[in-house]
Amino acid sequence: MKQSSWIVYILNCADGTLYTGVTTDAERRLRQHNGEIVGGARYTRVRRPVAIVWQQGCDSRSQACQYESQIKALSRSAKERLITSKASWTPDD
Repeated sequence: MKQSSWIVYILNCADGTLYTGVTTDAERRLRQHNGEIVGGARYTRVRRPVAIVWQQGCDSRSQACQYESQIKALSRSAKERLITSKASWTPDD
């Protein structure tokens, strides 16, 4: 089975907010968000620690960015349902 090269993910921040992003390496990106290595997002810098609560592999960077945009547009309750369901993201086209 081919491993996905791009990942869309949702973080739970220490202040209870949710952050959505894309990466090719979830473990490295989490370390960046938590300040262990250089490169975290400005948004998460003041909301540490953060934890990945949901992630999904994508076929391409384009697909990951499309999913990221669509997930960011969801209400908080819809994001929470996605997280708790542990389901894959399947956008309504």
